[in-house]
Amino acid sequence: MQELLEFWGTWLPRLLSGLRLSAAVTATCLLIGIPMGLILALGTQAKSRVLRILSLLIVEIGRGAPALILLQFAYFGLPTAGLALSSFASASLALAWCTGAYTSEIIRAGLDAVPAGQKEAAAAVGLTGFDALRFIILPQGMRVSLPALLGFSILMLQASSLCFSIALPELVSQAYNVGSTTFRYMSILILAGLLYAAVCIPATLVVGMMERRLGKHA
Repeated sequence: MQELLEFWGTWLPRLLSGLRLSAAVTATCLLIGIPMGLILALGTQAKSRVLRILSLLIVEIGRGAPALILLQFAYFGLPTAGLALSSFASASLALAWCTGAYTSEIIRAGLDAVPAGQKEAAAAVGLTGFDALRFIILPQGMRVSLPALLGFSILMLQASSLCFSIALPELVSQAYNVGSTTFRYMSILILAGLLYAAVCIPATLVVGMMERRLGKHA
């Protein structure tokens, strides 16, 4: 046991640097993907048939294609079209597309949960459709969607482990590099799993508390 702890202590800083990069990729894809999800959610409910079809196409591809395929497409496929991206940019782009596609459904469900009476009241007091959306529907809909969005954020941190396939030196990639050097894959992967758990378990508990609190005030 002491030998294992010494081994972990030796390589922990390297894995922590990988975890920081995983967190950076996750934050970037969420900052891009959640606003994209909102736009797509509104697009799928737009009056324009063309806009609805285009939004649904983007959503279905993002949800239907595995995240690993999107990563491979961004990193290895785009250069054949003359657009070469770094591994970080490719990971951010691919995971942002995935995030936008999935969060669009979460946000759409939140917007649909706003009582019809609220929308009718907004129209009765003379608010335009845009003002009703901005002041009445969006604040309530996003409040309903918040716990699910936070839960999805945890899943995206876990999904960032797929970025090892495009040479991004995130947590799993660092663990594999240490394993190939020391031939102690199990020990280092256990440590990587513990680091993920140290972040994801508290975050999951916080999301659960927020969901219960919001449920009481619904």
